[in-house]
Amino acid sequence: MTAIRQRWQRSAAVATGAAALVGTGMFVASPASAHVPGWKVDCYSTSIHLENYSEKGNTIKITAGGKTLVDEQFGRTFDKKVDLPEHTSPLEVRLQIDASDDNKFDVNESKMSPVCEESPSPTPTESSPAPSPSESSSEAPAPSEEPSTAPNGGGDDLAETGASSATPMIAGAAGVVLVAGAGLVVAARKRRSAAQD
Repeated sequence: MTAIRQRWQRSAAVATGAAALVGTGMFVASPASAHVPGWKVDCYSTSIHLENYSEKGNTIKITAGGKTLVDEQFGRTFDKKVDLPEHTSPLEVRLQIDASDDNKFDVNESKMSPVCEESPSPTPTESSPAPSPSESSSEAPAPSEEPSTAPNGGGDDLAETGASSATPMIAGAAGVVLVAGAGLVVAARKRRSAAQD
């Protein structure tokens, strides 16, 4: 009878440990399924990036200054940049999203587009005659006085890494499950060794 009991305890301990490992792996590795609405507005355009919506039946509408800029349906993702109409005063831009899977994921927000500051036009200057090719200049060319418009990293559009604020909690839960499984294995071994003595 003790041999059968020992086999049963060993099987239960192994099954518990395996279930803990598999459950932890599935819990930690599962992707987030929350809807991710992201949009920003500047003086020239609005950028919209939506993720993790249902496959079909979602609608998006963007209006600015009484004009409809976007009115269409989308699936799981939507990514678009739309130019705003020229404006001389701050312009209200409204985003409306109707998620087909649940009303709690609907969005109805407004943001203000500031007035674009026009860069001053360069004033004409008198040009000096160009040096002939035989003359060499030891001076380096003067740097451009206009600032570069190329992005220099950072900003609001960082890459999605899959990490979230829930990651530490998930890792903690996984650790608890692993410790509980290890505790069950140790307890089963102690019982087994106590029963053999």
